Amino acid sequence: MKALIITYYWPPAGGSGVQRWLKFVKYMRDFGVEPVVYTAHRPNYPILDQSLRKEIPENIEVLKRRVREPNTLFGKTSKKTSAGFLDTNPSILGRIAQYVRANYFIPDARKFWIRPSVNYLLKYLRKNPVDVIITTGPPHSLHLIGLGLKGKLTIKWLADFRDPWTEIDYFHQLPLTKKSIKKHHILEQRVLKKADAVIVVGQTMAESYKKYNQHVHVITNGYDSGEFDGEVRMDSSFSLVHIGMMNADRNHKIFWQALEELCAEKAGFADDLELKFIGKLANEVRESIKKHNLNANTKVIDYLEHHKVLQHQRSAQVLLLSVNNVPSAKGIITGKIFEYLQAKRPILALAPKNGDLAEILKKTNAGVVVAFDDKDNLKARILDFYTSFKSGMLSVNTSSIEQYHRKNLTKDLAKIIKDI
Repeated sequence: MKALIITYYWPPAGGSGVQRWLKFVKYMRDFGVEPVVYTAHRPNYPILDQSLRKEIPENIEVLKRRVREPNTLFGKTSKKTSAGFLDTNPSILGRIAQYVRANYFIPDARKFWIRPSVNYLLKYLRKNPVDVIITTGPPHSLHLIGLGLKGKLTIKWLADFRDPWTEIDYFHQLPLTKKSIKKHHILEQRVLKKADAVIVVGQTMAESYKKYNQHVHVITNGYDSGEFDGEVRMDSSFSLVHIGMMNADRNHKIFWQALEELCAEKAGFADDLELKFIGKLANEVRESIKKHNLNANTKVIDYLEHHKVLQHQRSAQVLLLSVNNVPSAKGIITGKIFEYLQAKRPILALAPKNGDLAEILKKTNAGVVVAFDDKDNLKARILDFYTSFKSGMLSVNTSSIEQYHRKNLTKDLAKIIKDI
């Protein structure tokens, strides 16, 4: 059985967007599916990680076509570096650029890749038939490539949503007109209705999408084995480690307030505390760190290769998860949670207590969840961790995490492919 996978993110792309389908491709052959990858030639990736090239299986056919990305024209007028990282205080030119990108490049700035890709792949598929086409978004323009192919071929189509479309955390921040919002919803629903099956990463998204397609399946993100084999040396400090970008929606005031109060109230806490952020920080986050007198306790590393990130996860005293405080927060499952589980260090999450992420932490006994407005509980949980750290007993007994191994998740994917 052969599957054509249409993905924008592919090595040397770095960051979270590339991980899901790179890992699926890595294990597909184990379950009787031969992958063919279609991706962009010389795209404008915000992050590069050359080390991920070694993850690509040997002799995989990779098709590439140049992508026109007009968003690069706005590089000097807008500070947006990746999805979800909007400049909250742009210049006049920056505001114009945000408005143009939001309303004239729908669903996103890769829209000009749709028609050339459809034409190119139609020619390819006539000579090289496959059993299923798979599109993965964001960027959701790739789903429109699948929609275009579906309208001209009888091949089955599987649409994978790594993030929701109109319910993504930053959608409400975009300067969209009513007409543009309506167009996004129409395109999203058209994709959902036409796809033979839909894959999502969480149960909340699945329930939302079942209104348009009854064949919705949940396959979460996951972790992989064998990526880090080095010696683990635990941080000597009381380290709270956050992996990934920290944007304004993740900048929870109670977190900084709790730490500042604990530094003042608990003897030795300020001397032992280390905040470690691996990933880009929004200006709002940096201002909060400064405002609450935590600069001396904070270390920021803008980007590390993936295997080095894993080392920091395993040496952390506590792993910090900060979910966006947005209307769709209940359904947000940050991809890093699964590697956090593999690291087997205590997890402290600021997130909805009735959300998808909280359910995963509960099932795996991997950490604690604190609501966005519960500062007293947050202080108590941090103090519990600190007390255990001082006594040399800070640990966690996770369970049932094997279901999130990338190979087991690919087995689930292969079953869906064969079923459709």
